[in-house]
Amino acid sequence: MPTRFEVRDHKPERGASLERGPVAFPCEAVPYLLSTADALVVLFASLFGGFTYHWVSGTPIPDLSAYFALGLVASFVHIVRMAGRGYYDFESAAKPTVEIVEVLISWFTTGLMLAFFAFLFKVGESFSRGSFLIFLATAPVGLLAGRKIAKSLVRKAAAGGAIGKRNMVLLGDQTELDALEQRDLLAFFGAGEVNRFTLSTDDDPLVRHSNNSKTLDSVASFIRRNNTAEVLLALSWSDTARIELIRDVIKTLPVSAKLLPDKQIRTLTNYASSGHQRTVSLEIQRAPLSTTEQVVKRAVDLSIGFLALVFFMPILSLTAMAIRLDGEGPILFLQNRKGFNGRQFVMFKFRTMTVQENGEVVAQATRNDPRVTRIGRLLRAASIDELPQLINVMRGEMSLVGPRPHALAHDNHFENLLQDYAFRHHVKPGMTGWAQVNGLRGATPSVDQIARRVEMDLWYINNWSLWLDIQILIKTLFEVLRKRNAF
Repeated sequence: MPTRFEVRDHKPERGASLERGPVAFPCEAVPYLLSTADALVVLFASLFGGFTYHWVSGTPIPDLSAYFALGLVASFVHIVRMAGRGYYDFESAAKPTVEIVEVLISWFTTGLMLAFFAFLFKVGESFSRGSFLIFLATAPVGLLAGRKIAKSLVRKAAAGGAIGKRNMVLLGDQTELDALEQRDLLAFFGAGEVNRFTLSTDDDPLVRHSNNSKTLDSVASFIRRNNTAEVLLALSWSDTARIELIRDVIKTLPVSAKLLPDKQIRTLTNYASSGHQRTVSLEIQRAPLSTTEQVVKRAVDLSIGFLALVFFMPILSLTAMAIRLDGEGPILFLQNRKGFNGRQFVMFKFRTMTVQENGEVVAQATRNDPRVTRIGRLLRAASIDELPQLINVMRGEMSLVGPRPHALAHDNHFENLLQDYAFRHHVKPGMTGWAQVNGLRGATPSVDQIARRVEMDLWYINNWSLWLDIQILIKTLFEVLRKRNAF
């Protein structure tokens, strides 16, 4: 099928700039639209069967709510069966041939399941056999016709650039990149430009390593600027050294990374279709929260964060007045921290010390620290000094729950000591976290303590759920009352 592709090769010396046209429709949304269209077809066929049979036979037309419920159940079963086979994926929808056999098998087995459960639960008397047979006959016609129309629309949209997948990066060596065909680019990227970064093939190991480092720096910069969601690697599977080098770089980035089948693997699989190649690809780095999970977490942050700001407003006001009366100096303490994707932001706290450290050397607070002011000692014990971070939450720089952010000086130091430390930046930093409610609050004077905190943070990232956030928020209240490691 005619599909427009524009492969953009990004060179390190050019800074991997991007000039992108507007994308009218992301291909990630194609599966949702196609499944919704199928659901509407099945639902309409069920109502059509219930109405048509009684109208033609001259019998009174019954309440169609039962047929509406039948259509909902049937559409759910059919969609689940087809989605499990990748039927609604963009690469499947982009192929010109209609999957007639697959649709018919799925639909009629769905019909058999419905008939079985109707008999089992004795609800068959709610539906006439004639209506059910019309439903079974008309639905596959609508599904196949809808699939044909959908494929035509997808093909035209892809050819015109109206559908594109622009949130990926293709990284690899020249040989493997050249071996990828247009169908591979369509399956993985959709229409539009393919942002491709090519690794060095220089014979000199030192020069090759230097060039690769520049390229990977460009990749990291490009991903941060464009919110790239996924990195696809076109490398020889036997080139383990280069794969490990790439993993060391992208571990600081909240992206999914997949290793595509190399030429040898594609030969062994008889150069299977792009859909099958995608199954073979290896995920060498898991993405953090999905888009849906990020939306849910953000909604919770905004709702609870706003209520907390309103509730604590009197305390915030009184604290600001107390700091002002306690002595000279600003009310707020501002310090640069690393947030999601390693981006820097300014974190707000009430000033509790006589110093404002925000440079390459930042000394952690210790018990009975002479730098802590009189009012600051009370604020730190009650964790009131952290309340201004609700503003960071509302601004989207932080979350209510997540790994606690550290000063840049400490971040840089810990990243050199601990291999997995950078994974903490795969989610937004939090006002409280899993480590804090498990006794790892406060300073981290030893490598062992920061290692335990990182372990807790990574567990939280890999096991996130809304209920887990709620548990952490509740436990935080008790942790504040205990005043453990608060100084």
